[in-house]
Amino acid sequence: MTDVLEPVARAAADSILDRESDQRDHLVVALSGAHAYGFPSPDSDLDLKAVHIAPSEHFLGLTKPEREANFIELVGEVEVDYTSNELGGVVQGLLDGNGNYLERVLGAYSLRRDPLCDELAELATAAISRRYLRHYRGFALNQLARVQRSERPAAKQVLYVLRTALTGTHLLRTGELVVDVTLLLDDYGYGDARELVEAKRKGERMLLERNVKAAWLDRLDAVIEGLDEAESSSPLPSEADAAPLDAWLVQTRRARLA
Repeated sequence: MTDVLEPVARAAADSILDRESDQRDHLVVALSGAHAYGFPSPDSDLDLKAVHIAPSEHFLGLTKPEREANFIELVGEVEVDYTSNELGGVVQGLLDGNGNYLERVLGAYSLRRDPLCDELAELATAAISRRYLRHYRGFALNQLARVQRSERPAAKQVLYVLRTALTGTHLLRTGELVVDVTLLLDDYGYGDARELVEAKRKGERMLLERNVKAAWLDRLDAVIEGLDEAESSSPLPSEADAAPLDAWLVQTRRARLA
């Protein structure tokens, strides 16, 4: 699903991914950032977050497998932020509760996707646990601190608190990953935040008035409290069973070696 991208951004993404696909074997390339979260603006950069598979023989001999690749590059007028992590580290991260990796595998917007990723997605869904609280709570608190420090925070900063906390809350309550905050606002009592969404869609640096910041501070505390409450009542296990993902990773590496 790439209709959230304007043609110029899509062309920039294709240019980067065609080149980087010659360097590594992508399992998935997911669209992240404002485009995936429901509030892109004309000046939003393009966040491409990938999972790649290093050649299996690189784990057996002297060649070191490429664990990570990342860069920021300007393609025409589009700033592209690209990151790719190797499958082994991603699988471990899924078990540890790394929301960044989960959003790559289960996110709604995949620009490139190997059928093998569908197998990983099924296993990742089964492995969702309460460990994801730490990721989403930590990110939300980080963003909240930025809002508190700023005299006039950008609409983007407030939305990042809401996006992260509500994604985490919904995940812990239901086991379903939803990264587009506009799909969660009404259900969780934050429908009026659509005004922030509209402001952000006008530009990355749309600043809020001081009274708007003051009105949102208590509510941002409340959304994080809601995240904690979701964890305490979550039907998810405290941690995932590593065996299915471990077996799949071994099988995948063996098949590619053969």
